[in-house]
Amino acid sequence: MVDERKYRKKGPLFLPIVILAIGVMAISTGATMIRLADAPALVISAYRVGLACLILIPLACLFARKEIKSLAFNDVKIALASGVFLSIHFAAWISSLDYTTVASSVVLVNTNPIWVALLTPFLSNDRFTKMSILGVVFSVTGSVIISAGDFSLGGKALLGDFLAIVGSWCTAFYLLLGRRLRQKVSLLSYITICYSTAAVVLFAIAICLGYSLWGYPSKTWLCLWGIAIFPQIIGHSSYNWSLKYFSAGFVAVALLGEPVMSPILAYFILGETIMPVTIFGGSLVLAGIVLAALGERR
Repeated sequence: MVDERKYRKKGPLFLPIVILAIGVMAISTGATMIRLADAPALVISAYRVGLACLILIPLACLFARKEIKSLAFNDVKIALASGVFLSIHFAAWISSLDYTTVASSVVLVNTNPIWVALLTPFLSNDRFTKMSILGVVFSVTGSVIISAGDFSLGGKALLGDFLAIVGSWCTAFYLLLGRRLRQKVSLLSYITICYSTAAVVLFAIAICLGYSLWGYPSKTWLCLWGIAIFPQIIGHSSYNWSLKYFSAGFVAVALLGEPVMSPILAYFILGETIMPVTIFGGSLVLAGIVLAALGERR
């Protein structure tokens, strides 16, 4: 991991932008691997953060034990709350993939810039510039255009779309709480507490609902480890690292790079069709990210 203590907040934004871009590429692999994993949605989401914790907890014991022990009680509460929202996000979003397409699910779960913009005045000291707001409008409009055709598929698809939106609401709280805490807590300490909390909640729910945690084929276990390493440790942790330097609003807009890349991966791996409207909507999303970046710079 990058030693963020050596990075100055007033320095150039090149490094945070690169880290954020890596996060977008890594997290875009998630939806396709989830489709390939032959396991219930809650089990997948539980192992996503649970397996990630098997890697992070030993690292935290070695490099962040003193910091975690010295955290104020209020900071611990924020990290725990962030983990709860992350767990609900995963449970809702991954479940949505059982009812609707990858493109629609990924797009709707990433409507979070709207919710971040609405909640920012209450949970953060950040403020949206006019350029940032324009970036949100462009990116969310592009997302809606990409997913518009899916709303005609009937009740089953609509249920999946609703679950994806619930996941989006939780993502907004997750980003805003992370932005608040990452100003004073290191990445390793924060994600260890946050991901561990999410893992406990998701495993508890899966067990209470009677889901089996064992007996899955080797292909599924390979996918579960892939989900834990790429979308979770590399993807989400890149976003959380960036929250020290960027507002939650900009990170939320940058997340919309995922629905641009996920359908491409779904096309090559799952055979899902990429419609012209998806290309047009994706262009608007990319334009929105650029505008939001310009607003963040100001």
